[in-house]
Amino acid sequence: MNMKLIIRKMLVWRLRYVKDRQLVIFLSLLIGVLTGVAAIVLKNLVHYTHFFMTHGFDFKEENYMYLAYPTLGITLTVLFVRYVIRDNLGHGVSRVLYAISRNKGKLKPHNTFSSMIGSSLTIGFGGSVGLEAPVVLTGSAIGSNLGQLFRLNHKTVSLLIGCGSAGAIAGIFKAPIAGVVFAIEILMLDLTMTSLIPLLLAAVTGATVAFFLLGNDVLFSFQVSTPFLLHDIPFYILLGIICGLVSLYFTRAVTRIEGQFKRIRNTWFRIVAGGALLGLLIFIFPSLFGEGYEALEDVLTGNGESIINQSIFSGFIENHWLFLLLLLLILFFKVIATSTTTGVGGVGGIFAPSLFMGGITGFFTSRLINTLPSISVSESNFSLVGMAGIMAGVMHAPLTSIFLIAEITGGYELLPPLIITSAISYLTIIYFEPHSIYNKRLAERGELFTHNKDKAVLSLMNARKLIETNFISIHPDATLGELVDVIAKSTRNLFPVVDDKDNFAGLIIMDKIRDIIFKPELYETTRVRDLMVMPEVTVNPDEVMEEVVQKFQKSGKFNIAVLAEGKYLGFISRANVFSAYRHLLKEFSDD
Repeated sequence: MNMKLIIRKMLVWRLRYVKDRQLVIFLSLLIGVLTGVAAIVLKNLVHYTHFFMTHGFDFKEENYMYLAYPTLGITLTVLFVRYVIRDNLGHGVSRVLYAISRNKGKLKPHNTFSSMIGSSLTIGFGGSVGLEAPVVLTGSAIGSNLGQLFRLNHKTVSLLIGCGSAGAIAGIFKAPIAGVVFAIEILMLDLTMTSLIPLLLAAVTGATVAFFLLGNDVLFSFQVSTPFLLHDIPFYILLGIICGLVSLYFTRAVTRIEGQFKRIRNTWFRIVAGGALLGLLIFIFPSLFGEGYEALEDVLTGNGESIINQSIFSGFIENHWLFLLLLLLILFFKVIATSTTTGVGGVGGIFAPSLFMGGITGFFTSRLINTLPSISVSESNFSLVGMAGIMAGVMHAPLTSIFLIAEITGGYELLPPLIITSAISYLTIIYFEPHSIYNKRLAERGELFTHNKDKAVLSLMNARKLIETNFISIHPDATLGELVDVIAKSTRNLFPVVDDKDNFAGLIIMDKIRDIIFKPELYETTRVRDLMVMPEVTVNPDEVMEEVVQKFQKSGKFNIAVLAEGKYLGFISRANVFSAYRHLLKEFSDD
């Protein structure tokens, strides 16, 4: 039987017997299972690739294979993307945000597996990025394609995308609450009972599947052994400020370095140059190899010196100040390593790098504080809280960072310092950067779906689709008599003046010529070009709707001409924009 016929019969049966809400509940459970499995598969792909490539390495020795592995991994990734996928994978979370904002929640079928393969090649060979963003893209693509299969509307597909991301985060960290908060805070889904239940079901299912398949083994876990002390609050405030500033450096450096690599036109030269730089950095500091969770575990278990011992500077750890300087160098170079990996074509995210940066920042801060007389703070606690602080700053997601660290540490003993540091880090960076690293470029293009419902609805509207073309145009050399004939046939009071090549020359406004259209003696002597006026504002068809609405508000006009490189396309009317806005607002209104 034809597959299309089977799908059609399935859809008819579903519409007849299964309500939308019941279908969403079922799909959220299915998405949770699939994303939980995807998280485990990806983790094992990266783990065994990493193990195979580094088995038998002595990190204390100068192993020159570090110089070659990153280039090899990125080359394989680029070949896979260019000749197998033939599509740009890009940043996983950013692609999900773009799909929700501008593509009706549609992600391509290959996104259900392509980012997993690409990130395995990149990270397994030493790329200094994380696998969380690829698995989020995988989970989101699963939700998106299931929604498309059942012909669900944009709002429901977006919810299923959120279920996919929640299940992915929950599965890879076994942190269901963090998964739900991530979907709400990062993907900017509305928090209603209709959306919350499917998100919870997907997250807890993903975490359960991961636990069933792997037991207690997760990407990263740690049990807090030192209690939070009230007199440490000033130091956690200081840590929050430091995390905010480090997050600012992270965000701006990644954006700038990626931009510099993209300017290199020759793909293979870019790979060789970037791979060589990345290999050199990993050769100097092996802790930059891959995600960096092993280095984080060393820091949290009191073996922080090992991250320097593994480097070429192992003889300098006896000097306290040189040790702190080397930690700063690791922070500085980690951002370069991460942005180089993604800038030259590697596949991965900034989730793990932000955790790594946070752990090292907290470790550095605690070591610095402990140099003060009669003061002693917990280095492991500060490292954990620093992880939340950097994540809150880089991702602009304080709640996600708080609950993630709380869940992976197995309790909420550190909840007060987590809240303090995350909130202050967020407030610090928000002063300089209003948008996170995920949505910075989308926001600049006006393509970002936000919690502000007005802006969210406007971001879904397309100016090109609202163009009205039932305005009769007239040539600038036409006579007043010819214009009168056009007016007699038209139902509008605006007449675009257009030449033979569709170039827009001006506008005839009925109210401005009303006093002369009844003077036949002027019909042959007066030309349209003498009567037309240039409009105060025009619209480009690719402008974001928020800017179009602002033009209506500032000008007070009811119709604005749409021009593309000087060519006349039609008009956008205030009434049409308002009608489309109300339709979308009704679709996205709370249930």
